[in-house]
Amino acid sequence: MSGSYKIGSLAKASGVSVETLRFYEKQGLLPEPNRSESGYRLYPESARNQVEFILRAKAVGFSLKDIAGLLDLEVNREQETCQTVKRFAEEKLMEIENKIQELQQMRTALKQITDACCGGPLPASHCTILTALADGHPDKEKQHATY
Repeated sequence: MSGSYKIGSLAKASGVSVETLRFYEKQGLLPEPNRSESGYRLYPESARNQVEFILRAKAVGFSLKDIAGLLDLEVNREQETCQTVKRFAEEKLMEIENKIQELQQMRTALKQITDACCGGPLPASHCTILTALADGHPDKEKQHATY
């Protein structure tokens, strides 16, 4: 069949594993391919484009669930508006910005408790990191004792 890929050649052409293609198919991100007389999956050229679309969407932070929504928008391009697609992307951007803010807060908190620890040879029972995690805050007396 001209212009079609067996699963291994599509995987190689797309830079993903055969298991990834099967997973995408199972998740509905790739349509079920035709089969050869001997039972091999035969993907059309458009499947490679779709895998590349999925990979690019993943690279900018979209989850597989999000990508399913994007693929629906892609299939219905003529019926959808740019506003709909932009809103979809803006919601993801807001989600990513919220995650970044959470990570920055986590970094700040971890840096504070790490900086408070002497990192010395005392037993871990004196460790301000463990105290902060166990109690929610480092014990002031223990904190000064470990410097």
